[in-house]
This record gives sequence, C-alpha cells and structure tokens, in this order.
Amino acid sequence: MTDTTVPEQVDSGRGGAAAVPGAPLAGEPGITVTAASDIEVNRDELDASIGQFVEERAPYYQRSFHRIHESTGLVPRTFNLWAAVAGPFWAAARGVWGMFWTFLILEIIAWVQIGRGLWGNPGASLMERAGTQRARADEFLQRAADATAAGEDPSRFERLAENIGRAADKSLAEAEALSAEATSIMLYGLALLAVFKIVQGLYANRVYEKQYSKWRIDPASVESGFSRRRAGIGAALVAAIAPLTIYKFTVSSPWAVLNEFPEKRLSEAVLGVENETFFTRLATWLEARIDAAAVAGADVFDGVTAGVRSVLDALTLALNGTPWPVVMTVIIVTAWRAAGPRVAIFTTAALAYIALLGYWDVAMETVALVGAAVIICVVIGIPLGIWFGKSRRAYNAAEPVLDLMQTLPAFVYLIPIIAFFGTGNPPGILATIIFGMPPVIRLTALGMRGVPENIKEAATAFGASKRQVLKDVEIPLALPSIMAGVNQTILMCLSMVVIISLIGGGGLGKVILEALQYAAKGPGLLGGFAILFCAMVIDRIVQGAFRGDGAR
Repeated sequence: MTDTTVPEQVDSGRGGAAAVPGAPLAGEPGITVTAASDIEVNRDELDASIGQFVEERAPYYQRSFHRIHESTGLVPRTFNLWAAVAGPFWAAARGVWGMFWTFLILEIIAWVQIGRGLWGNPGASLMERAGTQRARADEFLQRAADATAAGEDPSRFERLAENIGRAADKSLAEAEALSAEATSIMLYGLALLAVFKIVQGLYANRVYEKQYSKWRIDPASVESGFSRRRAGIGAALVAAIAPLTIYKFTVSSPWAVLNEFPEKRLSEAVLGVENETFFTRLATWLEARIDAAAVAGADVFDGVTAGVRSVLDALTLALNGTPWPVVMTVIIVTAWRAAGPRVAIFTTAALAYIALLGYWDVAMETVALVGAAVIICVVIGIPLGIWFGKSRRAYNAAEPVLDLMQTLPAFVYLIPIIAFFGTGNPPGILATIIFGMPPVIRLTALGMRGVPENIKEAATAFGASKRQVLKDVEIPLALPSIMAGVNQTILMCLSMVVIISLIGGGGLGKVILEALQYAAKGPGLLGGFAILFCAMVIDRIVQGAFRGDGAR
C-alpha cells in the first residue's frame, strides 16, 4: 500500500525540533518524513511561534524570517526600514542590545563629523597654536629691539623670532586649510551615517532572527516582543550619551566640566572644608589606621619576621655556607635522579653560566629567597586547598581573598608590607608569599573536587576511615593538580625576585634593579638570563620528579 501521508517537519534550530526521516513526529503519528529531500517546514506552527515572539508587525517578520531561512548568501534579502530609520531606538525596543550599542557608537561617530562640518571649527586648535607662536615671535622681536637699543647683538633674538614666525605661518595655513574642508567633513559624516543606516536596515532582520532562534531554545532568558519600556530606556541612554559626546568633539572650547571631573568642588561642597578633598581625607585616615595597627601589633609582626628570617637563614647557610662544588654536585645529581640525564646536562650548563659570570652567590641567595617563600606557600597552601576542596562554603568565603591576592598589582603589596614589617629580605618573602600562594591553593582545591565520588564511596565501603580516604585515595588522585599548583607557585615566586629588590631584597633582583637605575643594558640582560636559568632548572627538576623521568 502506498504511503500517502504528507511529508512535514518542524524546522530544527529555527523552526522547531528535528524529525527523523521515515519516522512519525512526536505527538503527531500521522505525519512522517519519507526522505531527507522531502523535509518541509510546518509553516503554520512556525508563523504562530514568530508571531508570539515579535508581538507587533507579525506578518512582516514572518515573511522576513522565511526569506532568511531560505537564503544562503551573505547579504540578506530583507530590509527593515524601521530599523534603518530609528536605528538604536528600534534595537532597544526589540531588545537587541548588542546592535543598540554597536550602532549607537557608529552613529555618534557620524554625527560628530557632521557637527564638525556644520558648526565646529576643525582648525581651531591650530589657530590657537598659531596665535601663541605669533605672540612668542613678537616677544623675541621686542627683545631684539631692546638688545639693539642697548648696543648688543640682536641677531640671536631675530633668528629665533624668524623661526617661530615661520612655524606660526605654517600652523595658520594648516588651520585655514582645515577650515576650508568643513563642507567635505560634513559630507563625509552624512555619507557615514547613510552607510550605517543601510547596514542596520539590511542586517536588522537577520540579527533579530538569531535572537528568535535563541528564544525558541530558552524563552525565559531572551527578550522578545516590542517593549515601550525598553524603547524608553534606549532613548534615555541615547539622550545621556549622544548629545554630550557630539558637543565635546565638535566645539573648540567645550565646558570645562566635560574635560575634568570636578572632584575638588564636590569635595569642598560635601565636606565643608576649603582645600580638602575626599582623597586627602581618606588617605590621611588610612595612614593613621595603618600606623596605629603597626604600633599595636609590633610584637606579632616582629615574631612573623623572625620566623621567616629563620627559614631564610637556614637555606642561605645551606646554599652559600656549603662549599660551592658540593652544592653544584648535589644540584646536578638531584636533577639527574629526578628528571633524567638531559635535564642534568641542562642544569650543568645553567650552573656553569651562573658561576662563570660571577652570579653564584647572588643566585644562591635568590634560590634561598624563593625556596623560603615556596616552602611557606606549600606548607600553608596545600592544607588550605584540601579544606577548600572538601568544603564549598569555605572556598566561597575565601575566593574573594584569593582573587584580591592574584589581581592586586604586586607593587601595592609592598606598601602595607613596609608599614608592618619594614624592609629587607623577610618582608620581601612575605610579599612573595601573598603573590605566589593562590595558585597552589586553587589547584589543590580543584584536584580535591575532581576526585570521583564513586571511588571515595568504594573506599569507605571497604572500611577506610576519613583519614585513610584522604591520605590513600583523595590526595594521590589529586596529586597531578597539586603538583601543577606547586610548579606555578615556584614560577610566580621567581617572578617577584626583581620587585622585592625595591624594598631592600637581595639576590639577582638587586642586579636587575641596579642595571635599570644606570641603564646598563649588558649587565641587565645577563642578570635576567641568570634568573631565567634558575627558573628553568627548578621547573624541569620539579616536573621531572613528578613524571618520574629520572634515572632508576
């Protein structure tokens, strides 16, 4: 028996859900698709959906969307006259905010050119410069006349007056040329505006159809219909942005308030004190609070400094107090055992570079600084990361602090560090800890959250305690992420070496700082390469130890 059912399908993506060829559509057992070439769109349902989306002028948008569905070219076969005429207002009313902001900016650019041509003076700045130069030339001419009257040689002043006068004539000629081009500038602006309007009209329906497709997927999160409230918001934004911008860029002497925020007048009006601003009052208050905290917590800060100094002194004694052949041998053997012969050869070359150029002592001091910072970061960071990985509430509370530690410029750390801990290597290590600790915390927490729940449940089912699950299951499975955090912490601590030299830190950072102060290009580059080799050696050893690349 021949199948006489009409092949129909609701369009997938834009028109509705896709149908499988030869299978009945869901909810409509009588409608099947017999072949891929016979796929059609249920236009009635699609038109009803489009009408529900657009609300107003439904027939026009139904025809336009159908043409877009059937078109395969880059240039759409529709033109939205209202979008071309109203521009950003149409986009705001229809909720197409990306198009609103794009064409608002483009149309403002066009109107600025039109305003410059109609009422602006393109050569005003050059005319003002020419006047200033002419006054300066007249001043030198007067000085030349005074020199002549005093019996002195006026040639120097006359030559200066002549040169400045030529510059004034050139500026005046350029200003007149620009003023003569006012009509051309206006026509250029009109042409730009016409192009932008045409582009809006051509592509408005296509952009709106893409918004319709998104609305079909998630109606709750995509704006639809024609909203007079949105049109009012768009009009308010245009009124707040366009007139002032056009005025600022088209008049020669705009209001001073548009060029500089009147913070002094506002501060005096609010505070009621002459010559005092919000900045001075807030800065004074902060300085007083920091000084008071430094005095009140002096014992605590001294204890922290002493603890950091003890770790640093132990590492410095091990690296610089031990004979250099012993230290070099230990480092090379460690590289060979941890990461293999290739890394050992590279480590030997890097250490030879550092030693032959006389950087051995300062390089070992740098390694001691970084080592002390990394040890403290790891000892504190990994337990915190484990806690945050197991407690979502604790991580949510700590996340703003971690964001602050990572995004605040490193130089800003130095201000409270100096206030509370003074200058030198221990405060520099503390600043390095603040900068370098977030990666190990974040990546440890990420690794802990990535341990599959079924594995932990299986370990618990076999009688493992919480401590055994943590020690024998979670930490081993999270180890790749933890080691990546340690590696990132090492590199970030090394990047702080130069910065902490600004507060009296030693090591290779001091070499770079001195090179910057005296513009010594050669010593600066050589010291930079020494820091690079230190970072690469430590990185290769840590990575090799984790991957198990070393000699066995």
